[in-house]
Amino acid sequence: MVVTATADHQRVGCHWKRWLTAGALVLAGALLAGCNSLLDAGGGPNAAIVSQGLNAAPEEHARIVAAYGGIYHDDKLEQTVARIVGRLVAASERPDQPYRITILNAPAINAFALPGGYLYVTRGLLTLASDSSEVAAVLAHEMAHVIANHAVERQNKARNAIIVSRVVNDVLDGNSAGQLALASSQRSLAAFSRQQELEADAMGIKNIGRAGYDPFAAARFLTTMARFASYRDASDATIEKAPDFLASHPSTPERVEFATRAAREFGAPGVGEVDRDRYLAGIDGVVFGDDPSQGYVRDRTFIHPSLGVGFTVPEGFVIDNTSDAVLATGADGTALRFDAVALAKGADLGQYLASGWVNGLDESSIKQFSVNGMPAASANASAKGWEFRIAIVQAETGATYRFIFANESATKGLDDAASVTVSSFRKLDQRALASLRPLKIEILTARPGDTEETLARRMRGVDRPRELFRALNNIDPGARIPAGTKVKIVAD
Repeated sequence: MVVTATADHQRVGCHWKRWLTAGALVLAGALLAGCNSLLDAGGGPNAAIVSQGLNAAPEEHARIVAAYGGIYHDDKLEQTVARIVGRLVAASERPDQPYRITILNAPAINAFALPGGYLYVTRGLLTLASDSSEVAAVLAHEMAHVIANHAVERQNKARNAIIVSRVVNDVLDGNSAGQLALASSQRSLAAFSRQQELEADAMGIKNIGRAGYDPFAAARFLTTMARFASYRDASDATIEKAPDFLASHPSTPERVEFATRAAREFGAPGVGEVDRDRYLAGIDGVVFGDDPSQGYVRDRTFIHPSLGVGFTVPEGFVIDNTSDAVLATGADGTALRFDAVALAKGADLGQYLASGWVNGLDESSIKQFSVNGMPAASANASAKGWEFRIAIVQAETGATYRFIFANESATKGLDDAASVTVSSFRKLDQRALASLRPLKIEILTARPGDTEETLARRMRGVDRPRELFRALNNIDPGARIPAGTKVKIVAD
């Protein structure tokens, strides 16, 4: 969660599910690709130069970067991606086409293109890939969209589209202070057509084949992404994640079959370079999951190191840390939103609750109390068939935080979730903060006797480590892992 306080007076009402059923908005665009420090590639096999021929609007680029948590900076990763892009550019149908590649600081598995050669890839996608040929397949697909002018066609269709915001119309109804969006506003772009996607697949596979990469990497990485999506969905079935590569691109078995057929034009499986070990060395140490600047989720606890605060949700809740707020849902349908609110230090919190920003507020329910030495207030509200429990807590620094719980019924689970979560809100001491570490990808070499179980036991800070290990490494259950094989794990 980015530390951005919301406006003082914003209404609370309905459409609560919209806070949870879409997570953070992302472009419904196509597959992305990119390079960290805005490396530009074009005109040569290892080019990484500043290109002047790009014509996508700077405002659109800035909006995308902001919506995805900024740019991820890592020299080793940049060089890895730039090497792949340079090789693809040299082998492409348009080696004179300049590209600007940006690595976005987001855990989502996504990639997309804008007109003029702007390519974007998330660090999440780069950590899921296991070799250079898989990343090449993603980048070549996006380059194909640019070469075929698909991105221009898509932008023309969406030229009159408004900037989409996930606004809670009834729960936080707009007034003079504005409306509260669930996630960063992004331009709504029409998805590429099925025909355009298949055309980009065919062009991309031909490009990676000409570049000497394994042409079967496209089908292989589609399978890896599907495996990871299954892991994620099983871990977090109640919160729909931001659309990822599979959500914004056709991902049916038919498409995998199409990619396999296209690859066979270059020969049988095994043809072309995979470049696994060098690629894995390039992603060793890359942040996995939440960015440290936006706080950590560890099991059922959210911790924000720079704010020095944290809280724990009840058993059965799943937390989703977005760039604008922390969201969580419980098995009984209770939903939570946690964010910051702009209030003066020492403000009367009960008075703030009664100041008119909450629809259906039961003023008789307002209570003032303290949470671990910090002043707090809570109240109940009912609006359009939804029940709400709202709490405000102010830290010693004056920073003020808001918890909003909702359920379609005033269940015991709703009251218990509010009570347990709010009472767990605490200031973290320096020793606890110093012990926190972001999760990162670590590359290990399997030793004799290692199995998926022994390697997965070395994972830290993740849910269902064995299943995640399989997804990250595209390994079937029970598959043998030969000694000397390099694998990815997540550790702190």
